[in-house]
Amino acid sequence: MNSPTLSNIISCLSGYDPDALPVAQAQAIIREFITPIHAVEKVAIRTALERVLAADIISPINVPSHDNSAMDGYALRASDLGKDRAVTLKIVGVAYAGRGYDGLIGAGECVRIMTGAIMPAECDTVVPQEFTQSASETAVTIPAGVVKPGDNRRLKGEDLLAGKPALAKGKIVRPADLGLLASLGIAEVPVQRRLRVAFFSTGDELRSIGEPLDAGCVYDSNRYTVYGMLTRLGCDIVDMGVIKDDPVLLEAAFQGACENADAIITSGGVSVGDADYTKQMMDALGDVRFWKIGMRPGRPMAFGKIASNGRSAYLFGLPGNPVAVMVSFYFFVREALLRMMGADCAPLPLMRVKSASAIRKKPGRTEFQRGILSTDADGNQSVRTTGAQGSGILRSMSEANCMVVLQHDQGSVNAGDEVEVVVFEGLY
Repeated sequence: MNSPTLSNIISCLSGYDPDALPVAQAQAIIREFITPIHAVEKVAIRTALERVLAADIISPINVPSHDNSAMDGYALRASDLGKDRAVTLKIVGVAYAGRGYDGLIGAGECVRIMTGAIMPAECDTVVPQEFTQSASETAVTIPAGVVKPGDNRRLKGEDLLAGKPALAKGKIVRPADLGLLASLGIAEVPVQRRLRVAFFSTGDELRSIGEPLDAGCVYDSNRYTVYGMLTRLGCDIVDMGVIKDDPVLLEAAFQGACENADAIITSGGVSVGDADYTKQMMDALGDVRFWKIGMRPGRPMAFGKIASNGRSAYLFGLPGNPVAVMVSFYFFVREALLRMMGADCAPLPLMRVKSASAIRKKPGRTEFQRGILSTDADGNQSVRTTGAQGSGILRSMSEANCMVVLQHDQGSVNAGDEVEVVVFEGLY
């Protein structure tokens, strides 16, 4: 089936206005237009960390493989326990982890058992050693009511049954998943090929680190924040540096990026004043839309797909201001790249906390304010902004540990009102 074009997607929308596009509508368009890559490779499980599974992982064994003890203690029949009195049971042997007890266990008998040891066939319950009295080499006394039938017994396959899915296709492999794979004896897993992303900054005023900073010029910070965000996502990265505001150089950069990457991210060059020749170039190279999104910071953005010499790549043209670049990446690009990777992805998780102070806002646009989330001595969480919220104040992103998300139709916030925040820690 052919992938939908941007024109087809947009034609189905009511009230589409590229000069006043709500955040949610832009996100929905991107979500529908993006399709995953399909290249798969097999890797050793240690190499699979942070990779996207390309197929369901089916458990080849039962985990655990046998009923076993969850505690150090005594394995016995629950029917031998007294309901209202202590009982003394004869100890007939010891069951160690990796070495079970092979003898028979009769009525009124038990075995000393270690955590992880196979449960003897005749036993159904384990009494932890700290619940016992008068234990010796040959006998142990167990008070009434310390355990119920079946306590402290891990059942065969209760974690995973052979033939059942252990991990689902599209899951990003975490450290716990490596342990799960190892517990199943799986040495290699199929994962999606790493996404290859090219990025560059545009602007005659930009200088790379190490170059002299002439009057009116600034060091290019955007490539470093984009690099960091892409690295956290686990992408293969192509840093193309700074491209001057020259149509010939820009077209060559877009073509080179398109031929060597799955996606392209640019910063700068998409605002009203400087986008005319960029629009012409995009019309020649592919299917791209230029938007003015109802958001702050951000607003100008280009999105689409371009092609060169038989290769195509998705394009994300972000604003030039440093904070706007990061906000646009987190709320538009991140999910799109995860979708391209074949990862199960949902919009960024929002949590509600109280605002420590009033925040001014007019309905009609989405605002992303940098915030500091804190917890008081009673465990109550609140958030305050980092202060000045200009889109060029990159320090505000460095100081923040979360983003306060003020939705499109929301008005001003009073101190003590609940607001939605996205926490940065652990964010991919």
